[in-house]
Amino acid sequence: MVSASGFMLLDEQPLKRFHLRAMFTTGMGVFTDGYDLSSIGVVLPLVLASFGVAKASSLQSAMLAASALVGAALGAVIFGVLAQRGRKKFYGVDVALMAVAAVAQIFAGNLWSLIAIRFVLGIGVGADYVLSPTIMAEHANRADRGKTLGVGFGVMWWAGAVAAGALLLLLKAIGVSPDLQWRIVLAAGAVPALSVLYLRRRMPETARYLARLAGDPGSAAQIVAEVSGRRETYFPAADRREFYGVLRQYAGPILASAVLWMMFDIVVYSGILFGPSLIARGLGIEPAVFSLLMSLGFIIPTALVLSLYALDRIGRKPTQTIGMIMAGVMLAIFAMMQKNIAEAPLLGLLAYGLYSVFITFPSMVSGAGILGVELAPTRVRTVAQSISVVGGRIGASLSAFLFPLLFGRIGETGVIWLLAVCAVAGGILTWLIIPETRGRSLEEINAEDMEPSLAFRAASAIASAD
Repeated sequence: MVSASGFMLLDEQPLKRFHLRAMFTTGMGVFTDGYDLSSIGVVLPLVLASFGVAKASSLQSAMLAASALVGAALGAVIFGVLAQRGRKKFYGVDVALMAVAAVAQIFAGNLWSLIAIRFVLGIGVGADYVLSPTIMAEHANRADRGKTLGVGFGVMWWAGAVAAGALLLLLKAIGVSPDLQWRIVLAAGAVPALSVLYLRRRMPETARYLARLAGDPGSAAQIVAEVSGRRETYFPAADRREFYGVLRQYAGPILASAVLWMMFDIVVYSGILFGPSLIARGLGIEPAVFSLLMSLGFIIPTALVLSLYALDRIGRKPTQTIGMIMAGVMLAIFAMMQKNIAEAPLLGLLAYGLYSVFITFPSMVSGAGILGVELAPTRVRTVAQSISVVGGRIGASLSAFLFPLLFGRIGETGVIWLLAVCAVAGGILTWLIIPETRGRSLEEINAEDMEPSLAFRAASAIASAD
């Protein structure tokens, strides 16, 4: 049998049980991310009331909403660097950290202690934002990479958000006290995190890391054999290029992915963090019901369709461009309806629902971490992804800090207009500054040297001489 590149075999494999298991294992961590980051939005009024805060200051609201996001930026940087020494080595640490911090929220005695706990929780979230997309992308085949990342990250994140809202409604229905409601909702984030801890520790290291960074083609071949059933493989030489030189070489696409994630998160997190308590109130809908309506009625169905049919057919670039621009248009329409929203709440709900549909498009690209892992070579991939994640967390934190301040200064309508402009600008930038990666191998996208390693060549020469 003729030997083939191990990476090529990975790229040409059909979607298999291995890929589905990897998608579930990585996706449940992202489910936890979505649960942890969105749950504070649905329980925010309960938290404030529990601590006797009749009217929270802008700083208090911002700190509570943004603490996990700031922690996520720090976690992304730390684990982006650590994962250069091995993806699997630190996989499971992220969800363990999230589980411990989630449970600790039960015991928060005041607003500031809860803020501190959620900062620690955010470190685990940031770690997962780096590790999970990287591992999934490096295991995936090229034809279905968008699908597995889209379902594993875009869909599962929003499913976590739905779970947070549903649990709150259940606790209210069975008569749990408001003080316990928010504590149980926040602490329940430990359940999905712990559910995949064992699976994550069992997840194999990626062949791309083993061959290109660890310089261990034998172990890489074992991983490829597990997926493809073939052992007659070769791998390119380990990438020994100077780290910072490679980082500088790919600085353009890396920064582009960070900027686009930042612009997306500025828009989307305004709705995630404050939509349930501000926009829902304007529409006369309970916050948890509002979150469920948006997620189940508009976002998750759109996310599934996009993941299964658009990302690997239409492509990442047009999906995000169309979504951002149309989300901006729908926000502009929603802003124009503000004066009469109380008289026609159903029309307002529909307009905001259509915005939710279109903002899901970039949620499957930038929001799923696709650009950061695809637009950087293996040599610097996790650090590149950490930079991309930090861009997103900066955008989300800006929303958390600025939204309450701007809401008081220019009103809800003015803020919505600003978000509309940001969304349209993000769509235009997407079209201008990133390449299309659909259907291409990670090595082709990043023009990595795919010549066989010297070890493979030597072994081949000996075999030929015999």
